[in-house]
Amino acid sequence: LKESELEKLYDAIEVPLSLVLARMEMAGVKIDPKKLKALGQELQEKEALIKKDIFKLSQGEFNVDSPRQLSEVLFQRLNLPTKKKIKTGFSTNAEVLAELAAIHPLPQKIIDYRTLSKLRSTYTDALINMIDPVTGRIHTSYNQAITSTGRLSSSEPNLQNIPARAPEGRKIREAFIAEKGFQLLSADYSQIELRVLAHLSGEPALLAAFAQGEDIHRRTAMEVFGVNPDDVSAELRRRAKVINFGILYGMSDFGLSQELGIDHKEARKYIDHYFERYPKVREFLDQLLKEAREKLWISTILGRRCFFPDINSQNQIVRKAAEREATNAPMQGGAADIIKKAMVEIDRKLIGQKFRSRMILQVHDELVFEAAEDELEPLKKLVTLEMESAVSLKVPLKVELGIGLNWLEAH
Repeated sequence: LKESELEKLYDAIEVPLSLVLARMEMAGVKIDPKKLKALGQELQEKEALIKKDIFKLSQGEFNVDSPRQLSEVLFQRLNLPTKKKIKTGFSTNAEVLAELAAIHPLPQKIIDYRTLSKLRSTYTDALINMIDPVTGRIHTSYNQAITSTGRLSSSEPNLQNIPARAPEGRKIREAFIAEKGFQLLSADYSQIELRVLAHLSGEPALLAAFAQGEDIHRRTAMEVFGVNPDDVSAELRRRAKVINFGILYGMSDFGLSQELGIDHKEARKYIDHYFERYPKVREFLDQLLKEAREKLWISTILGRRCFFPDINSQNQIVRKAAEREATNAPMQGGAADIIKKAMVEIDRKLIGQKFRSRMILQVHDELVFEAAEDELEPLKKLVTLEMESAVSLKVPLKVELGIGLNWLEAH
């Protein structure tokens, strides 16, 4: 630790954080089993309806959960173009289905079916079995030392992967409820990884946008598509958002073309425009990769080291994956450092000021508290102050708060 200059990070954040996480695990989160049961039933009925559509489109019944039978239906019965050869025939993974969905309605129905099926098996059915019979709560386990970037993960159950976009995924959050006399308070860092990128790259256009409290996706839409503020439609903003996060995750023009449903040339043009408008970001990312190739690691804002032993691999697929990870690591790792520091400070204050309210969940850039109703206002002030002042960046950190009787209402 001394040699790697990691003593401070270890002593000031990771060790105290282990106690914070222990308290959160023991506190757990209250679950409404009736809500989960009802949602499980609803998902099952939707699955049955989608299955009927699948059989109609595939001109006959088959086992939808069997990749081999699905492969036969897609590539032999319906003669759709094969994409990726695997040992047992041709792949029917999500990537392949997404490509085929552009030319036939069946693959999209399979994607929808798989999404619902996974939600039901992974969450509605599994969560009911994980409710502690004594506390009526779910007690997840937080993992501090699993991800390479320092981001927390959780297991049994994994609460980090509850889909936030799909309406059915959001409904699962409705089953996470507050005790009587309490409400759930959600505190979410707004676009923290993009703020860390602005800070590290020193890109003037990004710094100015965040300093002025602009909508960063709207700003990127104006820059990349060359339109006036009034001409940024919802669709252009959505595309800009995909580009902003795509750049963060080292997305290629192929990845962007798939995500936006456009051809490669257009995707390449968008990426080139982005870097023309934000040249300091390009410089920063190039320098980052150069550093990673030389040292096989990069460090985050608070000095955490993220290692990439495969970044010089002869195997192009392995090398590209390591490059994408290295491109994102300072932002994801920086965001992880910031929220961990905030958690340690908030926990200290909650105990010191004898709050009955407690921190119960951490999911990526969001903290969830079970807040005593008479402590809501002081808790909101404390959480906002500690999260927004956790570190000092060239741009302000911003936290969005939400309150509700369940997690969906609060989010």
